[in-house]
Amino acid sequence: MKRGLQTDALLVGKRRREKVFLVLAASALLFSLVILFALIIDAFLDGLPRLNIKFLTSFPSRRPEEAGILPAMVGSIYVTTLTILFAVPLGIGGAIYLEVYAPKNRVSSLIETSIATLGGVPSIIYGMLGLELFARALQLGRSLLTGALTLALLVLPIIIVAARESLRAIPQSLWEAALALGATRWQALRDQVLPVAFPGILTGIILTVSRAIGEAAPLIMIGALTYVAFLPDSILSPFTTLPIQIFNWVSRPQKAFHANAAAGIIVLLAITLTLNALSIFLRSRLEKRSSSKAF
Repeated sequence: MKRGLQTDALLVGKRRREKVFLVLAASALLFSLVILFALIIDAFLDGLPRLNIKFLTSFPSRRPEEAGILPAMVGSIYVTTLTILFAVPLGIGGAIYLEVYAPKNRVSSLIETSIATLGGVPSIIYGMLGLELFARALQLGRSLLTGALTLALLVLPIIIVAARESLRAIPQSLWEAALALGATRWQALRDQVLPVAFPGILTGIILTVSRAIGEAAPLIMIGALTYVAFLPDSILSPFTTLPIQIFNWVSRPQKAFHANAAAGIIVLLAITLTLNALSIFLRSRLEKRSSSKAF
């Protein structure tokens, strides 16, 4: 009898602790969302009056009312596009090798541990690496190519982890059925496994786009310019990006430049949400196509 009462008391105490934890977690989430929405609303209130076609199509200026964001916007799109072109093939290829072809030994375990560790390295460290390796050793200078390669190293662990998880989620029966019909491992991977896993891989690409377009610290470290009055004409041209331009305007003492920074934040949010929406749309289409083929 006493043992039953003790068990009931333990269950009641456990449920109370769970409820307290849920309340604390919900409160922390609500507090974070309130702060986030307050910052977004403040940026919109300050930046919307400044946001117009002239602002989007003009070059930076020392006069805040004449300053525009065109070079930074074009630079962000170029850098993000190049980063995806470099990081996605390497990330997917690395995930396929580690998950399908790599032998299970100490070397592969060390590589997996290194990838997991690199995902938590501060972005400024990647900026230092890009400065020494790409800008100085390879003599690429403060160019779009240097920035894209640096950001590709930064987001590569995200793509590898997401791609590996997507490949692991594929039922083993799909592999066995393809191999039983006479397909090689590569044919089974190419024709059966990858089409089913690609929607999950695309999730990693979405996270890659979101992080790459918002990074400023590694680009500042490699020497990206804060004032650019021209558009890049090649991958070896100097450049700037929206986060760097926003940082430059925020550091100015004039309030008019702060309004420009708020408008730049709105543009950056719009570009990020547009790219994410496009990626999510493509992912949903691929999921529907793969599910229809499965049935």
